[in-house]
Amino acid sequence: MLYSQKEERGRRFTLALRAGIPVLLLIFLVFSTTIYKGDPLEISPKDAILLMAITFVTIYFIYFLMNLSVQETMLDQTTQGFTKKAFIKKLQDYHPKAIACLNIRNLTSLNENYSADQIDSLLYTLTRKLNLIFQQNGLNEVLIGRHRGSEFLIAVNDRYEHIEAILATLIKENSRIDNIELDLKFAIITDTNENFDKIILQLRDMLASQNEKEDEEEETDTTKNAKERSNIEKDVIRSIQKKNLLLSFRPLLNTHTDIVDTYEIAVKLRSDTKQDILPRVFLPIVNRLGLGREYDFTLVKHVIDLLPLVDDTISFTFNISPFSLRDANFQQKLFNYLEEKKINSSRLVIQLYERKAHHDLSGYLKTLKKFRSQGLRICIDNFGSSNASMEYMKHFKFDMVQFDRDYVTDLENETTYAMLHSLIKMSKDLQVQTVAKWVDNEGQKKKLRALGIQYIQGFGVGKPLDEDALINRYN
Repeated sequence: MLYSQKEERGRRFTLALRAGIPVLLLIFLVFSTTIYKGDPLEISPKDAILLMAITFVTIYFIYFLMNLSVQETMLDQTTQGFTKKAFIKKLQDYHPKAIACLNIRNLTSLNENYSADQIDSLLYTLTRKLNLIFQQNGLNEVLIGRHRGSEFLIAVNDRYEHIEAILATLIKENSRIDNIELDLKFAIITDTNENFDKIILQLRDMLASQNEKEDEEEETDTTKNAKERSNIEKDVIRSIQKKNLLLSFRPLLNTHTDIVDTYEIAVKLRSDTKQDILPRVFLPIVNRLGLGREYDFTLVKHVIDLLPLVDDTISFTFNISPFSLRDANFQQKLFNYLEEKKINSSRLVIQLYERKAHHDLSGYLKTLKKFRSQGLRICIDNFGSSNASMEYMKHFKFDMVQFDRDYVTDLENETTYAMLHSLIKMSKDLQVQTVAKWVDNEGQKKKLRALGIQYIQGFGVGKPLDEDALINRYN
């Protein structure tokens, strides 16, 4: 038992003792006024045992009630909404017509920049505002609970068709609470059933699939029907099991040789029942179902098998989840496959992207050195967009960096240009290759060449190739 738990038990027992004393005094007063009539008070051993038993039962019963009230509380202590457990239990009798999840997407950042008291106050205020806006719209019995730190669960059983408009209004009117800026997003499911745990997981998947930035090449996922989400989940599992990966290859032009010698790989899943499944849809599902290692190994195995089918001067760069990289079983399977295939592993470039540096930075860097020792190259993706990338750069010599797209799309800005110039110079000094993506026109190409960028990628270089077109080009 933790020391803190022992201390808390002692505190509760003391409180139970304090509460029990008035009860015992009341029993004594009743006893003295109804039974004791002025005769000399004689307490036999039997009476003494009875009084001690009453004292023990009274104190223990109060202590038991205090423990029960703490353990079975329905309220989240911070927000005063329902706890997740109580929320799901209430749903059984509530029969909701719609369930929504509201997420504070920037809560992690807020926790780093505000005190715990300020964040607790913010969460409490947001719960009050949620309740108030539903009451203003004639919904007085809305269930509001807290799922995780940044997620609020909401259920309505009346006029559910208005819930989307109500939440949209809430977000519009509360972009700032207590002078703290909020980034709020929500997802709704109206096709509810009795499997509420699964519905909550589907809501979280829907939130995870919403991009932080609008993707210019892909349509926004608007799926809100639980049955459809379930079908997509089955499609994803089936595609992973059948290894139905659909790869496209984005050419990287070497500005020093004017030759395309590297391709960045983008992945979709080929569906047997509908259109191809995009990464922002399937990756949250893959991770939640614990299929991340299987998916990553399927991808890297596919890429390794592809290498002999193209010129030996061609390299491939692609993303692998940091969780897979840090997994010892994944490492061993990959290294064994590399040894079996006898390929030049330096033609493989693993892309990394993490917003925050790993908590065990030294251990993670040792892992990266393992991959380096096998000949694989390591690249930081979206370099310059997070503190993590700079932190890694201080401690590990990477082979390549790919700059965040904002540096390229905003080259006309003097500040952006100057920052990119500094990053390219630093990379050159460290003998790290540099890549600029999203290059669409001659003006960008000219400026990037002048800055000394080593690789450029985008529609200004060439359109992506599918796998057959790539093989035909080199074979």
